[in-house]
Amino acid sequence: MSDSMHLPLTGWLNPRAQWDAIDCPVDRAVELVGNRSAFLLMREAFYGTTRFNDFAVRVGISESVASTRLNSLVDAGLLERRPYRDPGERTRHDYHLTEMGADFFPVLAALMQWGERRRGPSPMSLPHRGCGAAVRTEPHCSEGHHVAVSDIDLVPDVPMDSLVRQGESAQPTTTSPHSTP
Repeated sequence: MSDSMHLPLTGWLNPRAQWDAIDCPVDRAVELVGNRSAFLLMREAFYGTTRFNDFAVRVGISESVASTRLNSLVDAGLLERRPYRDPGERTRHDYHLTEMGADFFPVLAALMQWGERRRGPSPMSLPHRGCGAAVRTEPHCSEGHHVAVSDIDLVPDVPMDSLVRQGESAQPTTTSPHSTP
């Protein structure tokens, strides 16, 4: 891997050996949706699936696995249960995306884009309904500039002692013009 493909660590984050990724947002996100079946259940929710049996069949998992994963996604706040009752049947629940779940879409779109690029073409696409162009998930700064990984710095937003490994002291090291000691 080229050095231009990693995030430069700035300020006291460099050297990497002196701190742990405590309370990492990637870790917290993967904790909520960290397995294949959960990702595929979320995909199905975006495809409009709501019924328990349809989720299990479309993802190709057992009902017990579907139940466990759907309960986890509900507990995490990505899906919500809503009661329904078909005529002559008992009350059941179906599953719908919450606002938090809808915020997960860029993650799935990025995985789809990466999968197409690295694992082969998809039989489906994500065109923008307004103009027909392919929807892409690419890093942009808040000013709208497209940025490469090599143009992004990882900077500390917390005090040094909150990420420093036990028994070690961190000495700030400047590695970038954007570094903050």
